[in-house]
Amino acid sequence: PPVPERRRHVLTAHDDERADDWYWLADRDDPGVLRHLRAENAYAEQVLAPLEGLRQSLYEEMVARIDETDLSVPVRRGPWWYYQRTEEGKSYPVHCRRPATGDEPPLDKGPVPDETVLLDENTLAQGHAYFEVGNLAVSPEHRWLAYATDTTGAELYDLRFRRLDAGEVTGGGVTGGEGGEASETVPATYYGLAWANDEAHVLYTRVDDAMRPYQVWRHRLGTDPGDDALVLEEPDERFTVSVGRTKDGAFLVVAVQSHTTSEAWLVPAGEPEAAPRLVEARRPGIEYAVEHHRGGRAGRLVVLTNDDAEDFRVMTAPDDRPGREAWQEVVPHRPGTRVEDVDVLDGYLVLAERDDGEPLLRVIPLGEGSLDAGGDLLPGSWVVPATEHPSVTWEGPNPEPEATRLRIEQTSLVTPRTVLDVDLETRATVVRKRQPVLGDFRPERYRTFRLWATAEDGTRVPLSVVHRADLLADVGAPEGTPPASPAPCLLYGYGAYEHSIDPVFSSLRLSLLDRGVVFAIAHVRGGGELGRRWYLDGKEAAKPHTFGDFVTCARLLVDLGFTTPSQLAIRGGSAGGLLIGAVLNRAPELFGAAVAEVPFVDCLTTMLDETLPLTVGEWEEWGNPVTDAAAYATIKSYSPYDNVGASRYPPVLATAGLNDPRVGYWEPTKWVARLRTVAGARVVLRTELEAGHGGPSGRYEAWRDEALVYAFLLDALGVATEPGDADSTGG
Repeated sequence: PPVPERRRHVLTAHDDERADDWYWLADRDDPGVLRHLRAENAYAEQVLAPLEGLRQSLYEEMVARIDETDLSVPVRRGPWWYYQRTEEGKSYPVHCRRPATGDEPPLDKGPVPDETVLLDENTLAQGHAYFEVGNLAVSPEHRWLAYATDTTGAELYDLRFRRLDAGEVTGGGVTGGEGGEASETVPATYYGLAWANDEAHVLYTRVDDAMRPYQVWRHRLGTDPGDDALVLEEPDERFTVSVGRTKDGAFLVVAVQSHTTSEAWLVPAGEPEAAPRLVEARRPGIEYAVEHHRGGRAGRLVVLTNDDAEDFRVMTAPDDRPGREAWQEVVPHRPGTRVEDVDVLDGYLVLAERDDGEPLLRVIPLGEGSLDAGGDLLPGSWVVPATEHPSVTWEGPNPEPEATRLRIEQTSLVTPRTVLDVDLETRATVVRKRQPVLGDFRPERYRTFRLWATAEDGTRVPLSVVHRADLLADVGAPEGTPPASPAPCLLYGYGAYEHSIDPVFSSLRLSLLDRGVVFAIAHVRGGGELGRRWYLDGKEAAKPHTFGDFVTCARLLVDLGFTTPSQLAIRGGSAGGLLIGAVLNRAPELFGAAVAEVPFVDCLTTMLDETLPLTVGEWEEWGNPVTDAAAYATIKSYSPYDNVGASRYPPVLATAGLNDPRVGYWEPTKWVARLRTVAGARVVLRTELEAGHGGPSGRYEAWRDEALVYAFLLDALGVATEPGDADSTGG
């Protein structure tokens, strides 16, 4: 492997010194950096070359299961059905619409005479090694498309506008004409976009030098972006801004939030140049988000908040008196049932809840004036049923507030993603589409279930598990029965930001399952699977719980006979990559292979550097090691880069992105150098030199990358290369 030069550098904080001989790799202007990354890529290519045949077989398997020419279920917005389709051989989706006739969404997979192509990403991507659409929004009267594109992976987007019917843009606004593109491009925008009702103004966001979205701007179509107006600026570096539009089109909403605190500002969508109006001033530790309901005696805000409600409750207030003093409770706090979101229809509230680790949807019918009166609306509510467990139910796109049918989606580790429409009056469901899995796929060939591990402090930690049924000695054995003999296993984890890793189906994963691999998700603390407390018990000073939970889950799989240490692989990305690095330091003997994708492994040095993207805002997640010696000690105790030991580590595959604005490429690069130097580990590092945090763009490249990861894991675990023979596994 390439050996980067060692340049002595000492970091000092709280009377503690750390030597970092590869600190210089963070200087992207140093010519030695790119030279070293290219050498690492060449080494990775050489080491992984013997797996090329397996990688290609896996890739072909994956593609063979996918209906490459496909169509999303169209969503009705006013007079149009909106949808996207994919075409065989093309990497990116094509965004389209058709005139809406009848209530049944059309499911023609190919182009049809009445189809309008709004945006063909494949055309825009031509000539670019990387391409991503960050914002895509049709104007309220369906005459304009706003779209923003990134060609580097740095997550900075050029915003453009396309006329969807006859007309042209002048400095004074929209006039009649031939249509086409607006001439102006708004450069360097970020995620988030909201149209005003006049279809001449849009709000968008910009970032500061630390990649923090801190400003909301207003642009008028047909004018120079240099003349755009600043709507709101957030000076506090802990907070970010975002912008959206209420479903009923009454307001544009500017949300200002940190990891623990939030506030919202309203701009009437019909008065885009009006000054934003504050809903409720921020208070430390209090979060809230707002939607709007247009019924009752007057319009009302619907407020989801943790104010005196750890797992959140729902309140309402008149939209002309939105402050806390006017809030009335309509869905009370239920400890242990986390309310993650609320959607507002004219006749219903739809709550996205999480109960006992599973996401579900609760429907609350609204009577005349029920939001005006306040009071508990739960007694009349009902939960959209799920047919298996563990499973996932979430709300699909439902853009029309007057709708009485709800678009939802459901899946599990054995059931492909299914799109359904639920009649909110009769509760009847209609399956609109089930994700096609080509070939000889049958869900009954697989078993999925939940296990519970007990952490050192007595906390029960859930695992979601799936494997081929024929791994069992008796296919009729009770749920959770281990295989007849220990099998290769891949354990996945994340555990940060209250982000849950749910048990969703993957047709790509079948290439592991059909080779006899057990797949499991460790739902460790720091995620949101078991409510807000689950998150709080895995952040800041409690962060070590995340790593202990994962090790506990791994040991359970071994102790129950699902696998052995030499057959157990682990995988995680970003903050989940930190998890992988930390548990490798804790228990390297427990694992047979590891994959760490864009891993946040040099977390202490990053959290000490206030000039880096996101650092200041991240202090509320990890702790502030700059001013807090205890936080410094805690982060140092688990920082993967700082705790590599002279133990035997399993083979590791690490990835990085040169343009990654979230986890610097140097973090995995330095970590790999230390793993080799201190532990003598077998490590390969692949850096995308023209991409960012999400890796390469385009679905075919993503599948090729996944095939490489699978080839690495199967080889490291000694698994037979041909699928379908669950007994022909090594170890």
